[in-house]
Amino acid sequence: MSFSATVSPVDHLVMHARAAQADFETNGSQARYDRAAQAAAWAIMEPARNRMLAERAVQTTGLGNAPDKVTKNHRKTLGLMRDIAAAQTYGVLSDDPATGITEIARPLGVIGAVVPSTNPAATPANNIINALKCGNAIIVSPSPKGVDCCQMLIAFIHAEFDKIGEDKRLVQMVPPPGTKADTQRLLELADLAVVTGSQDNVRRAYSSGTPAIGVGAGNVIVIVDETADLATAAAKIAASKTFDNATSCSSENAVVVVDAVYDAFVAAMAAEGGALVGAAQAEGIIAKLWPDGHLNRDVIAKDADVLLGKLGLADAVPAATRFIAVETTGIGPDHPLSGEKLSRVLALFRAKNYDDAVSISKQVLTFQGAGHSIGIHTSDPDRPVALGHQMPTCRVIVNQAHTFATGGSFENGLPFSLSMGCGSWGGNSIDENLHWRHFMQRTKVVRPIPAREPSIADIFGTYWAEAGR
Repeated sequence: MSFSATVSPVDHLVMHARAAQADFETNGSQARYDRAAQAAAWAIMEPARNRMLAERAVQTTGLGNAPDKVTKNHRKTLGLMRDIAAAQTYGVLSDDPATGITEIARPLGVIGAVVPSTNPAATPANNIINALKCGNAIIVSPSPKGVDCCQMLIAFIHAEFDKIGEDKRLVQMVPPPGTKADTQRLLELADLAVVTGSQDNVRRAYSSGTPAIGVGAGNVIVIVDETADLATAAAKIAASKTFDNATSCSSENAVVVVDAVYDAFVAAMAAEGGALVGAAQAEGIIAKLWPDGHLNRDVIAKDADVLLGKLGLADAVPAATRFIAVETTGIGPDHPLSGEKLSRVLALFRAKNYDDAVSISKQVLTFQGAGHSIGIHTSDPDRPVALGHQMPTCRVIVNQAHTFATGGSFENGLPFSLSMGCGSWGGNSIDENLHWRHFMQRTKVVRPIPAREPSIADIFGTYWAEAGR
């Protein structure tokens, strides 16, 4: 089909997606939706293809490391498939004689998904699986660095679709190299825009005129209080901070430690490969991390040896160093260490006591990362709940490795996802992990029932007794 001068390639993609989705829905079934989702999942989870995707992601983006991406691709997809295995997304969901309402599952239509270079396989796969599970077509717009990996993923999905006779037009991507104009056009034409990545993209989605789900920026801070198991906390923080070279929005960016256990925690952290960089050296680290006011691309999401070399620390820290923790006190735009660093660099705050730790954490989140999440390592069962009341956050992660917990875990109850809604604090329309329910809508058939009209006294009787009429 030739493209006219007035219709963009994206318009044609959407046209084909709508035709495929109409058949998918009209001739759909729960079995068909499930089979398509399973095909997409196996496309990324099959070990040889998973490894190819992970290696391609690192080669083309320069972010993260292949072994961890293999783990991420596998576990995130396996967890998602567990979450959706028994989910009903087709047909009659409920029929309630008491209310006279029958609810029917319906697809949204064509999903436009903008995905980041930090997870160029796992994030689009997650969106694609959720979309197919709910009867939708989906078009993915990857970041420029993620184009090659996304192309490979979709080729693998189409190969699986060939096995089951499914329409390849259900899963497409904006043709490379892709432009901001192409992405904007996709956002305008889709029935739902789903955006993970830069906050500029999120804002554009919300202003596109299309219903949109965007997620907020991460800048995780974790409290280590005086009741914590320090060795366990240090091990979890180290594992989380170093995973995939800190590409995740859920990676710890700052740790605030109560003074009473500060020195002991620093020792525990050192045993896990975390090297302390004193406050006197902080300005030098900042100058190398932000040489022109922007994060140094030669440092972002790099292996420890590369990071240490670029920061001039190769001979200044122990040979087994996996990450660094830079002592700091400042918070806000004039203190970049208090923000997201996308690298194996932690900001380390020393709090006078627990209340001071809470105050520092709230200031950090207010500056950057509001709505996303906060972590705490503690033996006190009441403090996490209190944080849930006090903090501008949608998640309080308790005694867990933050990166592995926030986006869903086999050891907690959050749904598996790579996109975390941040509520009003983060300027988002959702306050939960993006998951399959966001890819489906419901039609309600409403029948008459016997009237249930209360009297005025039924409603206001107790109020009148207290306040008078």
